[in-house]
Amino acid sequence: MLFLVRHGRPLVVRGVAAEHWELDPAGFDDIWALRDRLPSGAAWYSSPEPKAQQTAQLLTDGEVGVVDALREHRRGEAWVEDFQATVERAFAEQTLPAYDGWEPLEECRTRVTKAASGILAAHAGEDVVLVGHGTAWTLLAGELTGMPPDLARWRDLGLPDLITVDAR
Repeated sequence: MLFLVRHGRPLVVRGVAAEHWELDPAGFDDIWALRDRLPSGAAWYSSPEPKAQQTAQLLTDGEVGVVDALREHRRGEAWVEDFQATVERAFAEQTLPAYDGWEPLEECRTRVTKAASGILAAHAGEDVVLVGHGTAWTLLAGELTGMPPDLARWRDLGLPDLITVDAR
């Protein structure tokens, strides 16, 4: 089984790209609450972003591999006032950047799927936990299940949250 963990609540810092944000310690209890929902003995991997790595460290005492390709949809440095509508536009037009400096979602999906597929192949028959990001996991879950990305599920994702996928 594949367990896709969305990172915990970050400390939002305007003027700093989201890929550099760290976790808000006030949200640690929410992260620890996920521990019982994750398998012991799984192979663990994380996005390189601080909020993802910190979430993984709070969830397991074991080794966590860091894989650059598991990072979130690249969104550049600019603050986007209507973030949700802009991401929804990205889902609607996946081959185009939804905002200046943003990675097209198709590129994110390809990057994340290739990385996850390699990890799953290396751990065939094992549970795998990937700790990362909501948009990337929404794209990956759709790709692995053969379904379109579930935009309603993306909107409802918590910080943290868990998506499970039977990736056999």
